[in-house]
Amino acid sequence: QVQLVESGGGLVQAGGSLRLSCAASRSIFAMGWYRQAPGNQRELVATITNGGRTNYADSVKGRFTISRDNVKNTVYLQMNGLKPEDTAVYYCNSRTNWGKDYWGQGTQVTVSS
Repeated sequence: QVQLVESGGGLVQAGGSLRLSCAASRSIFAMGWYRQAPGNQRELVATITNGGRTNYADSVKGRFTISRDNVKNTVYLQMNGLKPEDTAVYYCNSRTNWGKDYWGQGTQVTVSS
């Protein structure tokens, strides 16, 4: 079992920045962030493996940066140049190397125009 504790999020104006953090209770293969806006399916934002390999959604490339502290078992999402369409509940995800997923409780990000 893996527990995930998220922090960050909130309300910001368009063009602003926010940083999300997610601490896992133990080391795990991959960590990342997904988001879900009202009426939409949950979608990938960015992921990072314990080896540092990253993957980003096209919609956030160049604006968001995912990073990871393997000592603290914590993943960060630096979000710059935020747009109203980035408004969603952001969920931390961790995945074992055999494909089992764990999820955080979600944190709201709201970008005003």
